[in-house]
Amino acid sequence: MDGHGKIEGPLPARIGPNAIIRVAEALVSRHGSADPCFMAAGLSHYLTALPQEMVDEREVIALQTALRDQLGVEEAAAVSRDAGLRTGDYLLAHRIPKPAQVLLRLLPPRPAARILLSAVGKHAWTFAGSGQFRFDSGYPVRVTIADCPICRGSVAHVPLCDFYTGAFERLFSILVSRRAQVREVQCQAMGADACVFEMRW
Repeated sequence: MDGHGKIEGPLPARIGPNAIIRVAEALVSRHGSADPCFMAAGLSHYLTALPQEMVDEREVIALQTALRDQLGVEEAAAVSRDAGLRTGDYLLAHRIPKPAQVLLRLLPPRPAARILLSAVGKHAWTFAGSGQFRFDSGYPVRVTIADCPICRGSVAHVPLCDFYTGAFERLFSILVSRRAQVREVQCQAMGADACVFEMRW
């Protein structure tokens, strides 16, 4: 508690703006407008100016929840996956150095996957927020995100974290193997301890 009697606590975790920007792009592409979902999520302020810096992870959680409430689970999954693919494209264009991309493409898939995910893990806070990221570089490669913000607070009969599936699939298909496919095999929304993604090629 501070000197003014206010309860102090840790600042909320933050996530990169792609989790907002690319969802807006996907909504406009598929539905012509992002307005209904953003307004339902309490994010109408982003309709005039999309974020350019890290955002409160609670905004990402609210937007993903609004997608499912407004569009239904199936269409929300399609929008979220589209946004993930767009995020992968952005990372390839602006965040992963071109020499590193060339090197990864020259390597066999297993070591390329291990190097890629080691690099991703160093920046996991930018997309997982307060979630915990880890990976197993065996085959199939498995990525685990505990306390995943994409599905946090939701209950479902199908996996919900299509944003991550799309992003990982774009990166793996370009940098590891053109045959790469990513599937979420466990989801916290379905009662699992963590969300788990398998990468195969």
